[in-house]
Amino acid sequence: MTGASGEPTRVLFVCTGNICRSPSAEAVAARIAEKAGLGARFAFDSAGTGRWHIGEPPDPRAIEAAARRGYELHHLRARQVEAGDFDRFDLILAMDRGHHRQLLAMCPDGKANKLRLFMEFAPPGSGGIDVPDPYYGDDSGFETMLDMIENGGRGLIEQLAGDGASAR
Repeated sequence: MTGASGEPTRVLFVCTGNICRSPSAEAVAARIAEKAGLGARFAFDSAGTGRWHIGEPPDPRAIEAAARRGYELHHLRARQVEAGDFDRFDLILAMDRGHHRQLLAMCPDGKANKLRLFMEFAPPGSGGIDVPDPYYGDDSGFETMLDMIENGGRGLIEQLAGDGASAR
């Protein structure tokens, strides 16, 4: 998959409030692409299906867990998925099946081919097809979330790069 006319491939990660899973996926994917020397080939963003946290930074626990692994989230701000996102992005990745259903319901005709589940890109045995929401749990949920996102992120970059480049 390539962006239009040589532009970077634009990928949007989507979760519920855009304060845990999707901003973490945005930061992880960007870092994996950069470390593989592929950063210029991609543009990443994230959004939520709901509007509860618009303008807010990610959850402090997500920021802390990501920082322990070398990812920066503090500069990100939550936003809600917009109709225009279906035109702006080449690939829209839902963090779980519920988000996927919501995105399908709002998707304009002819754009559903852009929607996928994020964990479809992870190798088998990476923890399931849904990235669990850590928001209502303890700190260990953020570590589990990051483990899954790192696995999915590596698979995503390798598949999108399509040239055998390794993101490991």
